[in-house]
Amino acid sequence: MAIALPAGLITTAVVSASSANLGPGFDSLGLALNLCDEIVVETTESGLQVVVDGESADEVPRGPSHLVVRAVQHGLQAAGFSAGGLVVRCRNVIPHSRGLGSSAAAVVGGLGAANGLVAQMDSGDSRPLSQAQLIQLSSEFEGHPDNAAAAVLGGAVVSWIDRSGERPGYSAVPLRLHPDIRIFLAIPEERSLTAETRGLLPDQVSHSEARFNVSRTALLVVALTERPDLLMAATEDALHQPQRAAVMPASAEYLRVLRRCGVSATLSGAGPSVIALTTEPELPREALEYGPANGFSITEMAAGDAVRWSPGVTVPG
Repeated sequence: MAIALPAGLITTAVVSASSANLGPGFDSLGLALNLCDEIVVETTESGLQVVVDGESADEVPRGPSHLVVRAVQHGLQAAGFSAGGLVVRCRNVIPHSRGLGSSAAAVVGGLGAANGLVAQMDSGDSRPLSQAQLIQLSSEFEGHPDNAAAAVLGGAVVSWIDRSGERPGYSAVPLRLHPDIRIFLAIPEERSLTAETRGLLPDQVSHSEARFNVSRTALLVVALTERPDLLMAATEDALHQPQRAAVMPASAEYLRVLRRCGVSATLSGAGPSVIALTTEPELPREALEYGPANGFSITEMAAGDAVRWSPGVTVPG
C-alpha cells in the first residue's frame, strides 16, 4: 500500500536539454546540454494546480495530462508513495519541437521532483529512485533511451534496449567527453515533431547502410572521448538525416554549409536544430553568417549536468 505524503512538502528539480543521435548513433547516443527547465512541486491536501511559464507555456495542458504531472505521479507510485494533491510549477527554457529533448526533460524532471519529495520522508521505506530506475521509467515514457538517459546522467551517454524480458529494459552508461570539444547549437524558429519525422524513415535499410552507421557509431565513441580530430568522419550518417532533409531544407542546407567549412555538424535529434562539435574556439565566418541570415539562433553551449533536485540529495547509483 502506498504511503501518503503529507501536505506542505516542496521540492525543486532542474533538468537539462539533450541532443540525441549525434549523427550515426540513432536512438543510442545522447548529449545533455546546459539549457535547463526548472520544476517546483508542492504537496497539498487535495486537487491539482499546474502553472507554466516560459517556452510554449500557452500550448501545454494545465491538468493531469501534463507530462510533468504524469511523471511526478508515476515516480511517486514507483517509490511506493502517493500525494493527495499537487501544485506543479514549470519554468520552461528548453524550446519545444526543436529536437532538444523537451519531452524527455519534462519526464526526467518530474521523476526527479518525485525523488525530491520522497527524500524528505523519515520513513525507512523512503528511498529515492536510483539512476537506473530513473532511466528505465523515463525511457518507458519516451520509447527510446537516448534523450532520457542524457537528462538523467548528464554529459554524453551511450544507451541501449534489452528486449529479452517481458518488457523492454533500458540502460545507459556515461562517456567522458573530451575536454577540447566545444558545442555550438543552432536553433531555428521552424519546428518539427519527432513522431512525424520518424514516419519518414524506412522500415528496412540496406546491409551497406547498416554497416556504414555501425562503423561510424563505434568511431564516434572514440572521437567523443579520445580523438576529437575524428569527429568529421565519426558524425557521418546514412540512416536518418538524409531521409529527413526534404522536410527541413534550411537545416539540411546549414548542415552542408557547416560540414563544407570543416565543422562536424549533425541534426540535433529529429531536428530541426543543428548541433556542431568542434575543437575550434568559434565557428567559421561563413557558418556564423549563414545561420542568423537563415533564421537560426547560434549559441555556444556547455554539456548539461545530471538531473538534480532539492533538498540536496545525490542520485543513488
